[in-house]
Amino acid sequence: MAERDRSSLLGLLLDHYEEMTGHLARRLGSLCLAEDVVQDTYLRLRSLTALPEIDNPRSYLYRMADNIALDRMRAETRRGRRFAPAELGFDRPLDEPDAEATLEHKQRLERLSRALDELPPRCREVFLLHKFDGLSHADIAARLGISRSMVEKHVMKALAHCRDRLAL
Repeated sequence: MAERDRSSLLGLLLDHYEEMTGHLARRLGSLCLAEDVVQDTYLRLRSLTALPEIDNPRSYLYRMADNIALDRMRAETRRGRRFAPAELGFDRPLDEPDAEATLEHKQRLERLSRALDELPPRCREVFLLHKFDGLSHADIAARLGISRSMVEKHVMKALAHCRDRLAL
């Protein structure tokens, strides 16, 4: 890529800095995040080794910034930390489940609880130690004085039972 093309794009980015930051702030809901995305756009431009043929440099910059913003939003959502910006006065997650989803989750938990209650006591105990307390099969076997193979059988039986009951 010609250094002149890179310099031209970087200059264009600087010329449209405030406009681009405003655009991204509206999209992200935060001026601070928008400024970070514009900075990341600058860094990405600086690191490009090859530049495609560009018909509209301004659109190219905006598309690059929008893609970086989208990547950030997806990463935050995956981490479960997508919160509304403090400057808007919100202190709750943006993707709060609606009443219908909350009811559905509650009903599912009730079905799971009933399914666990249907299990034989030892099988339920092994399953809960493994899935909810996070103990390994070897730790459960040592704690309960049973073989590791028996722990695996109990876990598999409980999983199959819960799967069947939750599928209803």
